[in-house]
Amino acid sequence: MSTISIVWSSGKAYASIHKVHDQILSLAANRGDIHTWVLQGQEDAAAQASGRPLYWQTSTRALKGKGVWRLLQWRLQRRLAREIGRVKPKAMLLDGIGVARLIVPVVVGSHAAEPQVIVVFHGEGRLREKDKSLLSALPAHRLKLIAVSEALAESLRFKLGMPVTAARTATNPHSFRQSLIPGHEARARLGVDRDCLLLGAVGRLVEGKGYLAILDVMIRLSRSRDDLHLVIVGEGAQRSELEKRIRSLGLESKVTLAGYRDDAARLYRAFDVMLIPSHNEGLGLVLQEAVLARVPVVCSDLPVFIEQLGPSGVYVATDDISGWVGAVGRVIDSDRELLAGEQDRQLAPEVSWKQFCKGYADLLLSDGDSDPVKAL
Repeated sequence: MSTISIVWSSGKAYASIHKVHDQILSLAANRGDIHTWVLQGQEDAAAQASGRPLYWQTSTRALKGKGVWRLLQWRLQRRLAREIGRVKPKAMLLDGIGVARLIVPVVVGSHAAEPQVIVVFHGEGRLREKDKSLLSALPAHRLKLIAVSEALAESLRFKLGMPVTAARTATNPHSFRQSLIPGHEARARLGVDRDCLLLGAVGRLVEGKGYLAILDVMIRLSRSRDDLHLVIVGEGAQRSELEKRIRSLGLESKVTLAGYRDDAARLYRAFDVMLIPSHNEGLGLVLQEAVLARVPVVCSDLPVFIEQLGPSGVYVATDDISGWVGAVGRVIDSDRELLAGEQDRQLAPEVSWKQFCKGYADLLLSDGDSDPVKAL
């Protein structure tokens, strides 16, 4: 039987979601019968999609179906229903509530297939009052709501009033570490001095990542540390604002906006310290990847980060500039290798990966009569 994974869009902003879905799909028993449907966006030759990718190239208006665009959404749902009936999936893996709003009514109205529907929440999104009714339209034994962290699951349970299982996404530690390139080579690729103290940040250039505040931290740290440099790897709508702020602070020689890089996950060993000043995160794969690369992490005090690093974490409120200056300075002057080791032991990547594999493998094999999510 087939498995269909449906994600909202292609593109750089959705790369981490594709990565998570690909990790889950890699655990399916019959990997030759996997279908990945991308609702919006064009085919991306650089992206890796499991199984048979199908790009629907749908407009945002049709996907959301508001007002007069409801007719376009209805036509899209009819096309989706025909394709689901043709594939006859055993399981459907849906990317969050946005995709669920489109697909669940199709599955409910279909008599040709009765798949397990697994909705994976990568973040909270904008939940609506009627979302609970939408999800409740499926029999409970055929619907599993999964959050990528316990902190996210707890929030969703409260907002939806429904069972949500926490299944922390994990990265294969062995293959990830094998893919890393040496620090000096990684710095060369980023175009920075191999002898500087290099701070790193990886993620989309958007307000929620907290990068503007980190520029204020850099200007204060640079007053007493001539060898300090910051590289932000990622792209997004906030680039022009960040560039303007860098110029106004006179940080052109101290901060590099490296843009989006396909090899970003291989470059972590370029950094001496990883900074994650996010305002909110569903999980924060960057944290896990930095820890796997043995780079000490300083992060905002979000519950999802505390959940993963526990007492080994170095936490600061996102907009506490003085707090960030002090925390980053202390980590730079500390035994960074020791701190990185403590964070690795707390995260327990090998154990987390085994739990991730077993839980999702059982879930994809489930016929709906058992409760495999207990293993997650």
